[in-house]
Amino acid sequence: MNDHRGEIEAIEKASRDELSALQLERLQKTLKHAYDNVDHYRKSFDAAGVHPDDLKQLSDLSKFPFLVKQDLRDNYPFGMFAVPRESVVRVHASSGTTGKPTVVGYTANDIDTWSNLVARSIRAAGGQPGDILHNAYGYGLFTGGLGAHYGAERLGCTVVPMSGGQTEKQVQLIMDFKPRILMVTPSYMLNLIDEFHRQGIDPKDSSLEIGIFGAEPWTNAMRNQIESAVGIDAVDIYGLSEVIGPGVASECAETKDGPVVWEDHFYPEIINPDTGEPVADGEQGELVFTSLTKEALPVIRYCTRDLTRLLPPTARSMRRIDKITGRSDDMLIIRGVNVFPTQIEELICKQSELAPHYLIEVSREGNMDCITVQVEVSQGVDLSSPTGAEAAALLRNNIKSYIGTSAEIELKSCGSLERSVGKAKRVIDKRNIA
Repeated sequence: MNDHRGEIEAIEKASRDELSALQLERLQKTLKHAYDNVDHYRKSFDAAGVHPDDLKQLSDLSKFPFLVKQDLRDNYPFGMFAVPRESVVRVHASSGTTGKPTVVGYTANDIDTWSNLVARSIRAAGGQPGDILHNAYGYGLFTGGLGAHYGAERLGCTVVPMSGGQTEKQVQLIMDFKPRILMVTPSYMLNLIDEFHRQGIDPKDSSLEIGIFGAEPWTNAMRNQIESAVGIDAVDIYGLSEVIGPGVASECAETKDGPVVWEDHFYPEIINPDTGEPVADGEQGELVFTSLTKEALPVIRYCTRDLTRLLPPTARSMRRIDKITGRSDDMLIIRGVNVFPTQIEELICKQSELAPHYLIEVSREGNMDCITVQVEVSQGVDLSSPTGAEAAALLRNNIKSYIGTSAEIELKSCGSLERSVGKAKRVIDKRNIA
């Protein structure tokens, strides 16, 4: 029997008309499923004066109300499920650091769909059946670890379920097991690179060829740093727990021009975050998703808070999203200027004297907001040398020139900033601390 798992699926090359017809059929079923089985959707649709039968074409979706994270918290834990709880075979949940966690449920069919989508994503990155895949995403309630794991197995990979942490052992197993693929957050990849060097190993001497990075925004400048340090193709996988987990969209290795949205399962919109009105493809705004095939927890017009734009198809027939520039809830407003951590990261990555390990501290002096950027110098750079002072001055000037706000730069020695084992914490906001 032939193994077709490494081949592109027909739907990935379907025409726009075929894709739109499939989306409309699935969207009509999803709206009815949500309305008939979830109190929240029935009440919100009724309050907005819309009914699933009102969706005659895809553009009619804009008549339906948005779903926001607070709605999921208000229905904690299982109030958003559209199937009996007994039909839910797994639950995942967000960390809940800012309130109740958001709970997501999956039927057996949902797990099957998710596994297929992550397998599709790994294949788009260049993975093939038989590859060894080192999975350093965290396992547990976070969707990254198990999502990547099941998808890699579905593709036919040999999975090393390492999870996060134990950085020294991570490097040892990469050198011993010789995986071709690594899945991890981009910030933890930087920790692994540091550990390779600490052990006297050039990361380019490892077996790694593909890195699939997600779970946090990262810049093309960081991609270039990782690729040049390790000698791999670094591709972006996108997802979020509320929509399904990793595998909502993923980059193709041949283009690396933004994650392809798997539009046969998720309908994307970009809206103006201030007005809620949809904007045209190519315009910047907030990313909104409607699931097309989820059974346990369908999401209708879920506001992700991620800022990006929809781009035309390239390697596949489905649209892409531009690299996430940040989240509307991550945006800092400093003296009237909008500042995203990724903007500062991009400037840091352009300076060879600085390492891509940084922390942004926001404070208030009197009535003025101030930011201090703590950033490590690269290995071999003396903190007190003219080189260090020049690097700090250049970064300060670049932040002022390109972002439009003043910042203090605090240089740190190599390895001194706390390392994350999952998503990096980039901002400490002291303005609201009494």
